[in-house]
Amino acid sequence: MGLDRRPDVANKPSLTGSLVYLLPNLPLGIFAATAITVLLTVGVGTAIIWVGVPLCALLILGVRGAAGLERARVRGLLGVTIETPYQPLTGNTQKERWKVRLRDRATWRDITYFLLMLPIGIAQFGLLIGFWAPALGLVGLPIYYRYLPDGMWSFPSDDLPWVTVHSVPEALPWAALGVLLVAVAVLVTKGLGDLHAKFAQALLGPSESIRRVVDQLEVQQIRSLSTVAK
Repeated sequence: MGLDRRPDVANKPSLTGSLVYLLPNLPLGIFAATAITVLLTVGVGTAIIWVGVPLCALLILGVRGAAGLERARVRGLLGVTIETPYQPLTGNTQKERWKVRLRDRATWRDITYFLLMLPIGIAQFGLLIGFWAPALGLVGLPIYYRYLPDGMWSFPSDDLPWVTVHSVPEALPWAALGVLLVAVAVLVTKGLGDLHAKFAQALLGPSESIRRVVDQLEVQQIRSLSTVAK
């Protein structure tokens, strides 16, 4: 019983899923870091006059909701299922339930995850562009070199033409190099997807303490059902 003990990060993400997942991470990281910083700064700064209280509440609910969407995005694109990590909202009043949310470490791990999305998104975007741009550029060289200035391709630049390509036969070896770089880019992309899935699992998934709590609640429910049946 209880949460699944099998490793959640078992399947390697596909190339398409990794690309579709990783490319939006930079704009999402910018938005998330900005929203959290503004709400947290303004909310805490004005909490003494109660104006910040609803802002802090909005931050907590918004982050937990966004974390749920992120777990769904990881599952849909990276093929990794992340269980919901939150403590049960025990208590009969909203005040007691809010105390549970604030004391829940999963809430603060969610905030940490989205703050780290900005630097991680920058690194991921830079690596993807750094590998895919030259790879695809070389693969397509036999097609587009004739449309470049003077009808030729120069490496490393037009002002410093160490190597020039004026014809398709001259472009083919570079295209072959591009195919090799594409293979490397595929491995890098899938590796980044796999690493991010593990990162998301570590921060957005349940800790062992939460697993034990869920197991205990399930045992209590089974005992209650057994008692009723008797």
